[in-house]
Amino acid sequence: MEFQTNRSITKENPYRICFVCLGNICRSPTAEGIFQHKVKERGLGSYFYVDSAGTGAYHVGEKANATSRSVAESHGVPLLSRARQFDSDDFNEFDLILAMDASNYSNILTQKSGTTTAQVEMMRRFDPQGTSEDVPDPYYGGLNGFEDVFSILERSSEELLNQLTPHILTE
Repeated sequence: MEFQTNRSITKENPYRICFVCLGNICRSPTAEGIFQHKVKERGLGSYFYVDSAGTGAYHVGEKANATSRSVAESHGVPLLSRARQFDSDDFNEFDLILAMDASNYSNILTQKSGTTTAQVEMMRRFDPQGTSEDVPDPYYGGLNGFEDVFSILERSSEELLNQLTPHILTE
């Protein structure tokens, strides 16, 4: 099913995306880095604001996991963000909040109060090869787990960008 954004995307009003996992050191900073990389490759950097966060405060202020950074860099994608915790203000800051798994999705929704235009979705909704709703946590899975997660997030980010691109209003 095609994703429907709730507005047009312009340079003056860039589309704001937040990728969310548990600790904000593996999956979500990898998704953030990949999406930023794809946006820049297409010359669309001015049309998007991209961030990531964790539902837990375990790693606030830390760089992405060393293996996540190494795998991403081997694919030409730098991971430069620092971990932060998702909070209820993010519903007012972002147009789209993407959860890496069902637990994160549930934790995000428990923080939602009042009215918001932010859309909350599962990341793998955009995975053309998706066989599961969850992006698996690679933290304890060894190098292959990190490579698998990178592939999932790369496919999903590509499809997400493909679905958002028609909503961009160029001058």
